[in-house]
Amino acid sequence: MYSIRPDIMYTVAVAMDQLFTRIVIMDMHRQYVSEPERIELHLARNPHALETLSQKLDEHILRSGVRKDKIVGIGIGMPGFVDSKKGLNYSFLGAGETSITHYIKERVGVPTFIENDSSLIALAELSFGAVRNKKSAMVVNLSWGIGLGLILNGELFRGYNGFAGEFSHLPLFSNNKLCSCGKMGCLETEASLIVVVEKALEGIRNGRATTMKEEQLKHNLDSASHAITQAAGKGDKFAVELLSEAGYSIGRGVAILIHLLNPETIVLGGRGAAAGKIWQTPIQQALNEHCIPRLAVNTHIEVSALGYDAELIGAAALVMDNALFTLPSYSFS
Repeated sequence: MYSIRPDIMYTVAVAMDQLFTRIVIMDMHRQYVSEPERIELHLARNPHALETLSQKLDEHILRSGVRKDKIVGIGIGMPGFVDSKKGLNYSFLGAGETSITHYIKERVGVPTFIENDSSLIALAELSFGAVRNKKSAMVVNLSWGIGLGLILNGELFRGYNGFAGEFSHLPLFSNNKLCSCGKMGCLETEASLIVVVEKALEGIRNGRATTMKEEQLKHNLDSASHAITQAAGKGDKFAVELLSEAGYSIGRGVAILIHLLNPETIVLGGRGAAAGKIWQTPIQQALNEHCIPRLAVNTHIEVSALGYDAELIGAAALVMDNALFTLPSYSFS
């Protein structure tokens, strides 16, 4: 709708997870006009996280040379229980008496919109990716948790308070493992990339044959998960085994979702999508064992072509979806 002049205005796209934040400025063709910036920003038990984020946003815009009056808004995807209407995140980034969106707008000077990270990945797939023109789809966010974005009747479904899609916390296992949510046995405790990294380190220390080195996995979780997916892509048996175990667990959860929602398509996206088709076989095996065949037979599973960029793309789409009523104030001459 706004792509004839790519430089008529810009969006700031922000993709956050519990450990890292990415920032980039995009034009109306979704092309980067600033150098993408990656920041290590831990959200849990960090009272200064919102202040740091606001400062980094202001600095990024300043370095880019893009005037703030040409930026239609800042779109931010973040983990946690996000109420996009109120601008609140009940899990992270406490802003005291004010909302996150108001806090950032006051400090950066640009309208700000927030949404759950998995919902934004689903929005990107709905707008530009694998579920365009589809009525019913589930987008699984493979990351430090296992997020879920829902497309129902051709629209992003957020639930009553915006908290729909907490796939990570389905209580599927009797493993007595404590989850980040405080409960035990959640899907996250067996299938998150954090668990995959932990199992990789344990296996290497116990003498498992692999091309991966302990030093590769000890630096930080980001580089460790990348090393595992890279090794799996090159056929490392241990790395493939780790991802296959996680994929089978995810498939057990997906079977429940198919029974409930009967989706047309399931898209595997997020950070872990870099492993590609390695996920599909164990997920399908779990569906074969745990799903009624008539329900699963017409559900198509695919890996996102948007990959790790999906959350940034969704953040830009979020801005445009929310900023329509402000557009007349811009000059199109």
